[in-house]
Amino acid sequence: MKKRILVGISGGIDSTVSALLLKQQNYDVVGVMMSVWDGEYIPNKKHACYGGNEAAEIEEAKEICKLIDIPLHIIDCSKKFKEITLANFIEEYKCGRTPNPCVLCNQKIKFGALLDSAKLSGIDFNKFATGHYASVSYDNIANRYQLLKAADTKKDQTYFLYRLSQEQLSQTIFPLGNFKKDEVRKIALSNGLPFNDKKESQDFYCGDYKELLNCREKEGPIIDSEGKILGQHKGIWNYTIGQRKGLKISDTRPLYVINLREEDNAVIVGYKEELLRKTFQVTDINWVSVNKLEKAEKLTVKIRSTHTGTLADVEPISDTSVTVNLDNADDAVTPGQSAVFHSGNIVIGGGIISF
Repeated sequence: MKKRILVGISGGIDSTVSALLLKQQNYDVVGVMMSVWDGEYIPNKKHACYGGNEAAEIEEAKEICKLIDIPLHIIDCSKKFKEITLANFIEEYKCGRTPNPCVLCNQKIKFGALLDSAKLSGIDFNKFATGHYASVSYDNIANRYQLLKAADTKKDQTYFLYRLSQEQLSQTIFPLGNFKKDEVRKIALSNGLPFNDKKESQDFYCGDYKELLNCREKEGPIIDSEGKILGQHKGIWNYTIGQRKGLKISDTRPLYVINLREEDNAVIVGYKEELLRKTFQVTDINWVSVNKLEKAEKLTVKIRSTHTGTLADVEPISDTSVTVNLDNADDAVTPGQSAVFHSGNIVIGGGIISF
């Protein structure tokens, strides 16, 4: 009997080619697409993970699955998405942190609630596959599944996958892990798939994030690093670390947001050099390819999805928290964002940045 692979379909080129490759390898391939749009917010035709254009994207996915001749199941995950991903996103922004909703969504929804719901609906499968650029291998010495960076370093998506558990990795396949993006496009073209001019999007929401927050104004001070009041704001959730525009204050040099303090509702601003940070803590860590960090190690740390990574001394504080000392100070260290640790192409683990 053929092994059945459930493939997460988005309607885009990567998930479609992943399904096609698995089918060509003689697997029994079944597509699944999660619906997360609940219609609560103003529809917008802009493509996004959470957006009013979802119905059209579902129809596109159905047509694509017909082309490669696989069935497609639509699973409603909107309730879980709202309770977990959206709730966390809103709470983090209200507290002055900048979350990455895709990281939590992958862990809890796409590789969690979606698969649970698929099983409950009677869909039987051996493995789950997605179009992410990453790889999974098993380390016989450590007796752990490892998450590995993709061959195409420009498209590598392990930053968004570091929270996957050992159980989740054990049932996951990433068919594109050893492919370059250009190779994926050629596969699509040679198989008559209509993706030549379709733009990609990694946007989380189709509109202004403030629409999701729905916060009442909460006035507070805009102050410099010495505590001098320079102006007023109407809510720390309107700002992010590194922001320069929209501060409505003046100085002889450009000012940037360097911190957001929930405890006294203050926006702290400073000069560009005050954004630089070498030392910070990372909490709520999920260790992936190791059980935990036993001692301080020199690792490569990514502090944003587009960050190239920088060397740092990573020293354990507890099983789930570390202190990071960057070799070179960086101006993009932001509370709420994820820091992901690598050793070569192996994802060691990652967690949430905290000052």
